[in-house]
Amino acid sequence: MRLKLSRWSGRSRTIVIVLLCIVVFYAVRATFYNKQAEYEPFDAASLISNIATDGVPYYMMAMQREAAAGIQQPTEPILVDIDAARYLTASPEANTAIVPDGKLGRDVLHWQSGEGSVEWDVEIPQDGLYEIQLEYMPLPGTSASVVRGLQIDGSYPFRESEKIELERRWKDSKYPYDRNKLGNEVRAPQEEVVGWSAKAVADYAASSLPLQYRLTKGHHTLRMIGAREPLALASIRLVAAAAVPEYRDYVAENEAGYGAENAAVLATEQPEQTQSGWFQVFEAEHFIQKSQIGIQKYAVMEARVSPDAQGRVVYNTLGADRWQQPGQWLDWQLEVPADGWYELDVKYRQSYKGSSNVYRTIMLDGTVPFKEMLHYKFAYDNTFDMHTLQDDSGTPYKFYMTKGSHTLRMIADGSPDMPALLALQQTLAELRQFDAPLRAVIGDYNQFKGPNIDANRTWDIKKYVPDIEQKLAGFIDQLQNIMAYINGLNGAETNLASTIRPAVLTLQSIAEDVDDLPNRLTQLTAIQTQIGTWIGTADYQPLLLDYFVVRDPDTVSPLQTPGQLEKLAYSTKNFVRTFFLNYTAEKSDDEQSIDVWVQRGRDYVDLLQEHIDQDFTPRTGIKVNLNLMPNPNALVLGNAAGNQPDVALGVGMEMPVDFAMRGATADLKQFPGFTETVSQFHPGLMRSYTYDGEVYGLPETQNFLLFFYRSDIFDRLALTPPDTWEDIYRMLPTLQENGMTFYIPPKDYVPFYYQHGIDFYTENGMNTRLDEEAALQPFKQWTDLFKKYYIPLEVPAFYNHFRYGTIPAGIADFTTYVQLTAAATNIAGQWKVAPVPGTKQPDGTVARWTQQGATSMMIMEKSRKKAQAWSFLQWWSDKETQLHYAQEIESFFGIEYRWNSANMLTLAQSPWPDGDLQAIKEQARWIKNVPLVPGYYSLGREMDFAWNHVLVGGIPAKEALEQAAVSLQRELRRKQQQFGYEPSSSDLHIPQIDQPYDWRESE
Repeated sequence: MRLKLSRWSGRSRTIVIVLLCIVVFYAVRATFYNKQAEYEPFDAASLISNIATDGVPYYMMAMQREAAAGIQQPTEPILVDIDAARYLTASPEANTAIVPDGKLGRDVLHWQSGEGSVEWDVEIPQDGLYEIQLEYMPLPGTSASVVRGLQIDGSYPFRESEKIELERRWKDSKYPYDRNKLGNEVRAPQEEVVGWSAKAVADYAASSLPLQYRLTKGHHTLRMIGAREPLALASIRLVAAAAVPEYRDYVAENEAGYGAENAAVLATEQPEQTQSGWFQVFEAEHFIQKSQIGIQKYAVMEARVSPDAQGRVVYNTLGADRWQQPGQWLDWQLEVPADGWYELDVKYRQSYKGSSNVYRTIMLDGTVPFKEMLHYKFAYDNTFDMHTLQDDSGTPYKFYMTKGSHTLRMIADGSPDMPALLALQQTLAELRQFDAPLRAVIGDYNQFKGPNIDANRTWDIKKYVPDIEQKLAGFIDQLQNIMAYINGLNGAETNLASTIRPAVLTLQSIAEDVDDLPNRLTQLTAIQTQIGTWIGTADYQPLLLDYFVVRDPDTVSPLQTPGQLEKLAYSTKNFVRTFFLNYTAEKSDDEQSIDVWVQRGRDYVDLLQEHIDQDFTPRTGIKVNLNLMPNPNALVLGNAAGNQPDVALGVGMEMPVDFAMRGATADLKQFPGFTETVSQFHPGLMRSYTYDGEVYGLPETQNFLLFFYRSDIFDRLALTPPDTWEDIYRMLPTLQENGMTFYIPPKDYVPFYYQHGIDFYTENGMNTRLDEEAALQPFKQWTDLFKKYYIPLEVPAFYNHFRYGTIPAGIADFTTYVQLTAAATNIAGQWKVAPVPGTKQPDGTVARWTQQGATSMMIMEKSRKKAQAWSFLQWWSDKETQLHYAQEIESFFGIEYRWNSANMLTLAQSPWPDGDLQAIKEQARWIKNVPLVPGYYSLGREMDFAWNHVLVGGIPAKEALEQAAVSLQRELRRKQQQFGYEPSSSDLHIPQIDQPYDWRESE
C-alpha cells in the first residue's frame, strides 16, 4: 500500500510540476505582452534634432524649420505653369532637343541623355510652400526609372531634392498567363506603358506627401540635374501645397452626395454585421500598372489563397520582398455598382520585417482621400490575414465612391522609419569619427585591418581622449532613444531593437572601464558593422497581397482566413496530389529531339522553353526536352550511370574542361560553323574552354570587373578616377586621412601578374612560372596593398560600405553594378564606373588585364545526337537569340536580373547607360583567363596559402612564393601522370593572348 501511494505521489508531483510550468509559461507570456503594450511613442523631432547636415538638411528637418518659422500658406489656390520647351539654358551633356508632340499639340523638351542640366525662370506670386508637378515621359533607355536632381536658385533646399525618381510604368503584356505542358502558369513579359505621366515630386522614404519647396515672392531659377535615363518634359507646375483632410472632414465633404445623416452615422458607428449586401473580390495580382518592372507575383500554395493553385504553379499573390522600396506603387481597378459608402478589406501577409509594421500610402482616383490613409500601417503577421482598413479603435473607414470604375493605388512608404534611419546613420558616423583618432592614439590605424596592438600594455586612455566617457554616454543615449522610438512606433520589441540592444550593453561595459578599450577595438568595429548592415534594409517595406474585397458597410465578406484544421486538411490534400499529378513534361523521344539540363531557376527555364518552342523548333525541327538541374553533381552521377543529357547549360566555367580531361565532353571544333560561332566570344575568355588544343565548351554569361567610385565624394576630396596602380597609391592617403579606404577582392592575384606580362604556366602548360624571378614583383605588389597600404583584409559587404561612403572606391563585379543600380537609389547619380586600374607599359598604353568569370554550355561526349545538340548551341549563342532572351528576362524581373551575355555583340547592344557602356567595353578588351591544365585548382589554393603566410604568418614574400611554386609543381606533375602526359615532351597548346580585344573587328 505504501508503494502504491508512493507511486501515486510521484505521478501527482509530476502533474503538479507540469501544471506549474504551464501556469508560469502563460504568466511570462502575459507579462511579455503587457510589456509590449507599455511601449510609448517617442518624439521623432527630438530624435533627429542634432543630426549633422553639412549645410543641406534632410527634408524632415527642413519641414521642422519651416513650421517653427510659421510659414503661412497662400489663402487662395496658386498655379504657376512653366513650358518645359522654353528653358533658359541647358548644358551640352544634356543633349536637348525641342520636338513637336502630336498628342499634346505643342513642343516639348527631349532631354536625350541621363546627364547634364537644364534651367528655367519662374516668377512666384506669393510666399509659401509649393509642390512641383512634372508632366513627363521617359524616353527609350533601360528598364530603370528616370532620376533627376532639383535645385532652386543654384542649391538644393534639402537632400531628398538631389534624387527625384520619375518612374516608368509597366504592365503584364498578357493576363491571364499562359500555362505550360504541365499546367503551370508562365509569367508574361512586362511591357512599358508608354505615354505622358503627371507626378508631384515626392520621396516616400522622407514624406507621405509630395515634397514641399519654400519659395518667396519674386524671381527664381529652377534647375534640373541629370542623374539617370533620358526623358521628355512637357511642363513644370508649381502649386501651393494643399492640406489632406481629416477623416471626419472627408465624410462631411461627401455628405451632399450620400446624405448628411447616413454619412455622420457611418463615420462614427460600427454597422450591424449581416450576411446580406454587396461585395466584390479583386485579385491583387491583376493590377493595371506598376512603377517598377521588378515588382513581381508569387506562387503560393496555401488554403484559401485565391485562386487555388490545385497543385500547380499559379501566380496568385503579389509583392513581398519584390515590393519593398519606398515609392514603389501599384494600381488596381475597382468597380462598384452604385454611389455610396464602401469598406475595403485587404488580405495580406507581412512576415518579412520581424515584429515591425510596414506602411502604405493609399490613394483613390489619384488623391489621398483623408489623412489617415497616409502611411497606413500593416502590422506584422506571419500568416495571411483579412484586414479591414480601420482606425486605432477598430472602427472601419468608409470610402465614398460613385458608380463605376475607380483606381486604387498603394505606395510603399518608409517615412515613419526615416527618423530612426537618420539617427542611426548619425550615430554610425559619430562612432567612426570616434574610432579613427582613437586608433591613431593606440597605434592601430585602420579598422578594416586586423588587430595590431600590444595586449599587455596598460593605458590611461583619458589622458589622450579626455572626453571619452562623455562620448560613450552620448552613444548609449542615442541608441537607447532610437530603440525607444522604434519600439514605440511598432508597439513591440522589434528585431532592430534586438540588434541595437547588444551594442548598448557593449558600450555600457566599455564605459565601466575605458582603459580597457584598446583591447576591445574589435567590439567597437563589430557594433559599427551590425548597425551598418541593418541600415541597408531599414526603410524596406515588404508586403504580400492576395486580394482586396470592396463591400457595403453592412456586409460581412464570406472570404475568411483558414483555421489550423483547414490548413492541415489542405496540406494533406496537396500531399495526396503528389501521387497523381505529373511533374515531368512528356518527353519527346523522336530522333530529332535532344535533352538539355539547365542549372538555373525555373523562371529562366520556362522562358527558354518558350523561346525554343517559338523559334528554335520551328526553324530546325528539333524538339528540346528541358530539365532543371539544381545541383551540377547530377551531371557527374548521370555520366557515370549512362543517364546524361545531350547539352548542359548554366554550369560553372571550369566544368567543360574538367569533364574533358576525363573524356566526358565533346570537342566543338569538329562541328561545322565552329569558327563563326566561336568568333562571337572573347579569345581571352575562351582560354577557359580550350584544353590540349581542342575546345570543349562555350561561355553563356560573363561577370566582368570594373572600378566603382563615389563621384560625389571624389569631387569633395578633389580626387580623379585612377588610371593606374600608381594613381591608387597616390589616392589612398587622402581617403585614409578622411577615415575611408579602397577595396579590392583580397584573393584576386591575377591582374598583377598579367599586367606585368607574366603567365602562371609555361606555353606547353606543363610547368609553373611562379618559381621565376619575375614572378616575385607582382606577388609583392599584390600583398603590399594589404601590408603597406592597409587595404582591408576582409570586407563582408562592399556594397553597403560603398553605399554609405566608408569605402567610396573599389574593384567589384557585375553583381555589384546591378545591386547599386537596382537598390541604391539614394546614391543614384553619385557613383560612376571606370575601367580597372592597370599598369603602364613601355609603349605608354595601360594594360588592364583581368580574369573574368562565366557560366558555360557544353555537349556531352556520350550524346548520340551531337549534330542536333550543336545546332541548339549555335542557335542559343547567336547574337539575336541572346538579345531577345536578355530583353525578355529583364522585362520579367527588372534590371537586377539583367542577362549579361558572353556574346560580345550582344554586350555591345545591351541597354547600358552610355558612359557605363564605354567603361565596360574598354575593360572587356582586357580579358585574359588563367588556362585550365591538369592540377589547375592547386594554383588558387597555393596562392591563397602564400597570401596568408605573408600577411598573417609574417613570412617573407619570396619564401612564401617559393613554397607555393614547389607545391603547385608537385600537384601539376601528379595530375599529368594521372592523365597520361609526359612532362618532358607533352604540349597542352595553351592559347597565348598578348593583344587586347579589338571591337572594330567584331563590329
